Amino acid sequence: MSERTVVFQSIIGELIAGYIEEKRAVGYKYKKGSSLLKQFDTLVAKENLLEMKLPKELVLLWTEKRPNETESTRNGRISIIRGLARYMVRLGYEVYLFPAASISIARYSYVPYIFSEIELKNIFSICDRYPISNVSPNRHLIFPLLFRILYGCGLRISEALNLKLKDVDLNQGTLFIRDAKFGKERIVPMSETLIESCRLYVKKVHPFELNNTFFFLSPYGGRYKESTIYKLFREIIWKAGISHSGRGPRLHDLRHSFAVHCLKKWVLNDEDITNLLPYLSAYLGHVDLRGTQHYLRLTAELYPKIINSVEQNFSTLIPKVSFNETY
Repeated sequence: MSERTVVFQSIIGELIAGYIEEKRAVGYKYKKGSSLLKQFDTLVAKENLLEMKLPKELVLLWTEKRPNETESTRNGRISIIRGLARYMVRLGYEVYLFPAASISIARYSYVPYIFSEIELKNIFSICDRYPISNVSPNRHLIFPLLFRILYGCGLRISEALNLKLKDVDLNQGTLFIRDAKFGKERIVPMSETLIESCRLYVKKVHPFELNNTFFFLSPYGGRYKESTIYKLFREIIWKAGISHSGRGPRLHDLRHSFAVHCLKKWVLNDEDITNLLPYLSAYLGHVDLRGTQHYLRLTAELYPKIINSVEQNFSTLIPKVSFNETY
């Protein structure tokens, strides 16, 4: 939902708008939050609230479980209303704060699919043989590099598709990730093989392009949509002999696989994970260490041969909850 089109109509609409503005001022895009709060504003107006407060009855009406709703979705609505309530408390308004203890931990409910080395080899092999298309003349050049960057650099698909030509430094061998999740920026080093692949790609696809051109340019001259790449990804993994269910594998699992394979290598090489984990966290663009720590647990669970080493040496780093696919 666009910031410009959000119009709040309830008596607390001005407070809701102020809360959204505060969240964005500290770096959050807050698009989904804004959309949910617009729904809440509609409910407040419908219930004809006449005072600038957040009564218990209204909060409970908003937070009650809806038919066929997952706990994760409900917890999202609860989290939104708790945030608004805390904001209103700071401004001196009377509110009912929904109990935090009522929120079950479903933040990391998605279990990633970790590709094996053989599966990755098959995926890249299919990409390398992707047919030339008259409609999309550079498609056969884009996909082999795009999927290698997603895995080799652990990028989110949005980060890869947002890359401009100026963001790919072929001299330093780095990618500049701008306007990523939580409004963060970072510089991501590439391997020598990826750097060379990028050089060859630029010579073929962008010999005379401007710096502001998208690195992975769509046939229409703009940015590829995530949904387009995901659809093609499903086709590629099917050709690679990897079955797809309603729960994955997902495109984001290339990023998960990168992190798990990196940690596996470190553990097997007896590296000091305590010192290296913050580097991996920064490389992946995590806002804190929690997301990266979940990869350590998953690494131990997937590779029984190293589980003893992980539990003995790094048990204090492993949280006791599962996964969130957006990491």
